[in-house]
Amino acid sequence: MTTAFLFILLFAAMLIGIPVALSLGLSSIVTILLFSNDSLSSIALKFFSSASDHYTLLAIPFFILSSAFLSTGGVAERLINFANNCVGHIKGGLAMASVLACMLFAAVSGSSPATVAAIGSLVIAGMARAGYPEKFAAGAIANAGTLGILIPPSIVMLVYSAATQTSAAKMFMAGLIPGVMMGAILMLAIYITARIKDMPRLPFPGVGPLFASAARASGGLMLIVIVLGAIYGGVASPTEAAAVSAVYAFLIAALVYRDIGPLKHTPWRQKDEATGVAVLRNAVQMVIAIPRSAWHPDMRETVLDAAKTSIMLLFIIANAMLFAHVLTTERIPHSIAQTIVEWGLPAWGFLIVVNILLLVAGNFMEPSAILLIMAPILFPIAMQLGIDPIHLGVIMVVNMEIGMITPPVGLNLFVTAGITNRSLGWAMSAALPWLGLLLIFLLMITYIPEISLFLPEILG
Repeated sequence: MTTAFLFILLFAAMLIGIPVALSLGLSSIVTILLFSNDSLSSIALKFFSSASDHYTLLAIPFFILSSAFLSTGGVAERLINFANNCVGHIKGGLAMASVLACMLFAAVSGSSPATVAAIGSLVIAGMARAGYPEKFAAGAIANAGTLGILIPPSIVMLVYSAATQTSAAKMFMAGLIPGVMMGAILMLAIYITARIKDMPRLPFPGVGPLFASAARASGGLMLIVIVLGAIYGGVASPTEAAAVSAVYAFLIAALVYRDIGPLKHTPWRQKDEATGVAVLRNAVQMVIAIPRSAWHPDMRETVLDAAKTSIMLLFIIANAMLFAHVLTTERIPHSIAQTIVEWGLPAWGFLIVVNILLLVAGNFMEPSAILLIMAPILFPIAMQLGIDPIHLGVIMVVNMEIGMITPPVGLNLFVTAGITNRSLGWAMSAALPWLGLLLIFLLMITYIPEISLFLPEILG
């Protein structure tokens, strides 16, 4: 009865338009008041402990801030130029380069909508001008943008780690090979389509321009090396690496690329009476700009936007942790796990149920909320059936990827519609033809666990 009341109240609140975070908190508090022996003071304690007891969650504001600096600056444009020079000369190369740029930006942002917004706003119109159908271009970017929550560092993976007490570092390791694999599948599909439809290609720019574009993009590319190298090498935890990434992104955007802050549009001094003088002037200019950058309007606006996003996400997480507390206190996951085990459902059958549940939920809810509601229920059952928690986490994240492009709440669809000035229905019709590739990929991830577990097992 308690279980039925909790979930009925939750879904009823969401159906009448109450935000997900408030629906989670409201259903939890009412259930505690009516059915639980817990006092109201336990609610305040749970809200406090959701932040203090989950050290991994501290990485989320840092990664969001890092993404905000890089999205505001010209990092995306430099990554696109580098990707174009790498694969633009292949048939359909401009679209393949856009997917590659999404993969690279995903590795510095950790967010799917941010990846679509940053890359899509620059390449969709360019692909249309180059002779690609606009729907084809928009669909490719909407789907490639989903890699933002699979290729590490991923904010959604951090949420799963906090909800299940699973190692965030191992989750990041597990997401790397699947993320690269999904990107390769999309690029292969683009290549085959381009050959069939005779889509355009760019001329090869030459080795010199290729290395020059790599050098210009190296500021963003180095962030991938710093964050993932520190985590995989055991030098830093994901939270520590996230803090470093925020500082590094600030320095790159404000002082090196000079796309935001007091040095915006200030060129580097390259020619002078002596090279040493130019280098010295540039160094002095950067040092003087550091304290000025902190108070610059560009910086305040960027930090404020990142703070709003962080507060919104952490408020959802805090309410979801309260919801998970009610589930655990009432032993709901334990009861469901026992029931499923008594049915004799094998691990492969349970994974089919998991995928169906998550695919349906992905149509109506935001990924972090789904994970925080479903993970406490599914995790104990998976453990009893011998399913690796890291493998389960990657399966759940891939399901969340698909939810990003399925209506009515697919966030990538809204972003794509916004940057193309088209209707949501048009964005849906552009993205859905690619859905089959993601479903095939989901089956591969579900039933070939080695794809996800290879790196965690090798690197320990």
